[in-house]
Amino acid sequence: MRVAFVLGTTSGGTGRYVLMLVRGLVRRGHRVVVAGPRSVEEQFAFSSAGARFVEVPVSDRPHPVNDLRAVLALRRLTRDADIVHAHGMRAGALAALGRRGPVVTLHNALTAGGFVGLVYGVLERIVARRAGKVLVVSPDLGERMTRLGARDVRAAMVPAAALPPAKRTPEEVRAELGAGERPLLLTVARLAQQKGLDTLLDVAAGPWTGAERERPLFVVAGEGPLRGELRRRIDAEALPVLLLGNRDDVADLLGAAVALVMPSRWEGQPLTLREALMAGTPAIASEVGGIPEILADAGILVPYRDAGRFREAVRELLASPGTALRLAEAAVRRGREMPDGDDAVESVLAVYRREDRRDD
Repeated sequence: MRVAFVLGTTSGGTGRYVLMLVRGLVRRGHRVVVAGPRSVEEQFAFSSAGARFVEVPVSDRPHPVNDLRAVLALRRLTRDADIVHAHGMRAGALAALGRRGPVVTLHNALTAGGFVGLVYGVLERIVARRAGKVLVVSPDLGERMTRLGARDVRAAMVPAAALPPAKRTPEEVRAELGAGERPLLLTVARLAQQKGLDTLLDVAAGPWTGAERERPLFVVAGEGPLRGELRRRIDAEALPVLLLGNRDDVADLLGAAVALVMPSRWEGQPLTLREALMAGTPAIASEVGGIPEILADAGILVPYRDAGRFREAVRELLASPGTALRLAEAAVRRGREMPDGDDAVESVLAVYRREDRRDD
């Protein structure tokens, strides 16, 4: 089978997911081409995984001239493909304008308004009306695309790769971070609007009771455009929050943390949450998008942006060893139930085969 992937600018989960699919398909003998900005090839090295990479200017902002060039390039590139599979709303819309009935996986929902929201709404309608199949990472995305007229909407399977073994003990991690006896709460996120980090700082601001050594220390692994804004507030209010930047030791951090804290505005199937569960670390998370389905009973769900409820959940976890143990055991169980890369590849192949038969 000849499969063409189309994606736009990405620095995170979408790129890793496509790379996983590329590897699985190539290993099974399929021919794969990846089309997208040069930056995604530089970051994810699809060609090293056995795909042919073709640079196509799929930008993250509307640009009439570049968008027309991208549509024409995709039309030429995918002419002989059996399956075209685009990832993300923008890439999906361009692919749908360039080729009839592509498969489109939607990895994110819009969390901004204004002009960006207006453009996003146009792209949604293009995908809903022109895609052959729409794969979604959360039920709310599926409901929206169905309302917009999508013919065939299905749940996408987005697994997390197995975490490498931790290289350091929790005590070593705590010593590096200067935590002392304080409990660690971990957030792994891009420092961007979608991740709700303003709520995290509200939670960290307290009030907290008890001795200083008993108050939680919030650590954030990740980089992004909001670093300066977050740093200024942390310094101004002397908040117990450490911005660690990008890290390659997430397994070590999860092993040392009491819980993963995820105050996001919206998430689909967050890889970080899956990784936490596979590490046996429970989560306190916003009740949005695909989070409830993944988390199940392995953590505490909180209404989005309710800092008070987040704080209560943290207190409950820290004050009750029985609750912490129960949730950790549930996290281990959920982690064992998580799909792996082979499951995901077989899932998309089932979609491709049905789509291919329909084209015949």
